[in-house]
Amino acid sequence: MPTQFLKDFIQKESSAGIMLIFVTILALLLQNSFMTEFYTSFLHTPVEIRFGDLQIAKPLLLWVNDGLMAVFFFLIGLEVKREVNEGHLSSLSQITLPGIAAIGGMIVPALVFIAFNRGESFAMNGWAIPTATDIAFALGILSLLGKRVPVSLKIFLMALAIIDDLGAIIIIALFYTSELSTLSISIAGISLIVLFIMNRMDVAIKSAYILVGLVLWVSVLKSGVHATLAGVALAFMIPLTSRDKEGKSFSMAKEMEHDLHYWVAFMILPLFAFVNAGVDLKGISIEEMAGPVPLGIMFGLFIGKQVGVFGFSWLAIKMGIASLPKESNWTLLYGVSVLTGIGFTMSLFVDSLAYNDTQIYHYADKLAILLGSFLSAIAGYLILSIKTSK
Repeated sequence: MPTQFLKDFIQKESSAGIMLIFVTILALLLQNSFMTEFYTSFLHTPVEIRFGDLQIAKPLLLWVNDGLMAVFFFLIGLEVKREVNEGHLSSLSQITLPGIAAIGGMIVPALVFIAFNRGESFAMNGWAIPTATDIAFALGILSLLGKRVPVSLKIFLMALAIIDDLGAIIIIALFYTSELSTLSISIAGISLIVLFIMNRMDVAIKSAYILVGLVLWVSVLKSGVHATLAGVALAFMIPLTSRDKEGKSFSMAKEMEHDLHYWVAFMILPLFAFVNAGVDLKGISIEEMAGPVPLGIMFGLFIGKQVGVFGFSWLAIKMGIASLPKESNWTLLYGVSVLTGIGFTMSLFVDSLAYNDTQIYHYADKLAILLGSFLSAIAGYLILSIKTSK
């Protein structure tokens, strides 16, 4: 039986996924109505922080993408650390099926995108866009079926999405890093060393980790490495077990994860979706949507994801490496595989890195993400609904 912690996690992510749908619709309505000027000016609201010669001046859109998303990736890092140490990724038998499925879910969509865009150097920057899975949105759709879906499949989807997020972190670090600043990288390295020493010395003061983490984030932001990676690095330095002043044992990492869930689920991700999902439909033609980049994204998410996840899972099970989740069957596994094509927030995030938020494709790339995710959500829900209704 799943723990209460896991049940709470699934419930929170499910509620957030449903909320993301409404926020996305709101952003689309604002961008494509008489409110478009208000929406655009909101995205480009200048926000500046200055400490002496240190200045960070960005429009609100980039504060969300570089700042608040670092908090999201911090939460992802905490989840990965907990799952690897004591959760559903803590043993080889538990990690095998979602791990293999996640690998397939990254390789095949990337190959689909490459097939459409090979030979186009700038377009090829987006090869990782369809490799992502939005855990909140996917679990939100799955939650609509209630108890008709086995909990084992929800755990499979959650574990797969966490591994998928870890893959996205690695991809961002390796392929979406610009020219590096030696000074900033050095400060970031020193910050990591300080955090490591604090961890080994069993420092149990959350504010101390947050303070050094802020230094780490600013230095990474100025370094050329994407600032969200600072969130992941900080998470790995947070101790799983500590002792308070009275000598009682507690988990700082779990407490931080618990405290952040509602903020991430109901503020950060919805705000990210709101500022990134406002696609200007008026400027998109059928010819643009038929271009190699939009087609590569759409087919990568809707076809590549389900083929990769289900295909690699089928091979692993048939080869005896893994087994079907308890109380499930091939049709239910396929339905969940289709849901992994819901890239949404993660795909939008990678898209902003790949094309530097330029509108060279006139929003066709972002609309392709929404369409690919929408098709995956509808198809996955129908497959699971029809199968479980029997």
